[in-house]
Amino acid sequence: MTTSFRTRQGNAEDIPATYYVCMKTGDHGKDGEALFREDPDALGRIFVGPYLVFEPELSLVLEDEQGVCGYALAAFDSRKFFDRYEREWRPKLVADFPMPTGDRSTWTPLQECHSWYHEPDYFCPEPYDQYPSHLHIDFLERARGFGFGRSMMEELMEKLKQMGSPGAHLGVSIRNTPAFGFYEKLGFQELVRVGDSTDGCVYLGKKL
Repeated sequence: MTTSFRTRQGNAEDIPATYYVCMKTGDHGKDGEALFREDPDALGRIFVGPYLVFEPELSLVLEDEQGVCGYALAAFDSRKFFDRYEREWRPKLVADFPMPTGDRSTWTPLQECHSWYHEPDYFCPEPYDQYPSHLHIDFLERARGFGFGRSMMEELMEKLKQMGSPGAHLGVSIRNTPAFGFYEKLGFQELVRVGDSTDGCVYLGKKL
């Protein structure tokens, strides 16, 4: 049986399905279900939900007969996006999920994620005026290898360009090595590295 895919604009109704995709790619691009089984929505509350609610016009969803299997998300002005996240989104996360306690070195990945609700990372690489927008993409295994990642990213970057953005950036886990080749082919170049060689993040940028 041939699988049929389609892309469409995302919205808040896609939150449950897209949170699942986020969890299933939540171990540095690999399946994170074993790590986040106790709270499968933990990552999605940060990395998916705000985009679908705040900027649905820059949210694309990929689906097939089984349902949503990928997404590509963007924010036009990262600093304004993070300011809105701080005011309108993060307070509920902080209220619903207490800051983990004890020795941080013994925290589980889920506890570490919950700590991000309380200690958010709003880092934006410089020069900000050249790369103010940012992008985020995740696909389930069954949706990879068909070119949808490239086409959806290109569609979002064209939208950002039409809206007046001069450039976009994104962050990649240093351990997610397959992703670097993908972004390189899209024209992204390394801007800066943050963190250490085992758990750091590489920020890439592209002028539009």
